Amino acid sequence: MTAIPSPHGALAQMGRAALRWFAGWWQIVHLGAAILVLALSPSSYDRAQRSAMARHVYLGTAPTLPWFTVLAALIGIVIIRIVVVTAQSYGLSKYALEMVVRVLVLELIPLASAIFVALRCAIPNAAEIAGMRTRGGFAALARGGTGSLREEVLPRVAASLFSVLMLALVACAVTLLLAYFSVHGPEAGAFASYTRTVGRVFGPSVALIFALKTVLFGIAVGLIPIATVLFGSAQHEGSPVSPELQGLVRTFMVILLIEIASLIGNYY
Repeated sequence: MTAIPSPHGALAQMGRAALRWFAGWWQIVHLGAAILVLALSPSSYDRAQRSAMARHVYLGTAPTLPWFTVLAALIGIVIIRIVVVTAQSYGLSKYALEMVVRVLVLELIPLASAIFVALRCAIPNAAEIAGMRTRGGFAALARGGTGSLREEVLPRVAASLFSVLMLALVACAVTLLLAYFSVHGPEAGAFASYTRTVGRVFGPSVALIFALKTVLFGIAVGLIPIATVLFGSAQHEGSPVSPELQGLVRTFMVILLIEIASLIGNYY
């Protein structure tokens, strides 16, 4: 017969869960601050460290970039065609291009690049860090050292950040080209009006929000999964949810919050 917990016991359990929740996010913020300090330190860029960072950046971006670009182009062609045909049917052709830029370039492509990198790069990196932690590779962290952070964590966080930025940049450029040819065809004379439309969408505040959102996506994707597996194993020992899955859920939650904040900044 299952015992019913008392109200005091339920409150205590909720309190412990809240403390673990706050502790987990505090550890993520603390690790992010440590990574930022290491990223700004010249000692983090000696020859061996530059080689390791370049290798991680290449492995995190090069295999993913062609496939993501092709996928973004195919989906972009379909969405552009739907928007253009729908706008023409309602007599709103002059707004079709602006809608394509706002929907695809401003919102969907950065969001898709962050999710793509999280699944393709960040989660495997977090699994590697979890394996190193299990084997005792991060014993220096317990003594307050930063060698393991500099050698193992910083290159992986930088690789995820760079991958998000590169995928978003290339996919946005390809989408803008596809939008031009879908609306104006090969006619070169419409390029001036096209650039005016794109420039009207990318005003100073919108461009700043777009850049800041993409950078924050990269930081969240690179940092949160690794921080969760690095500090979460002891807190969630015996839990049916693995630290890798918890890191993925936290990452998606932060990405959603960043996207909501950018929508509020752009349209309110």
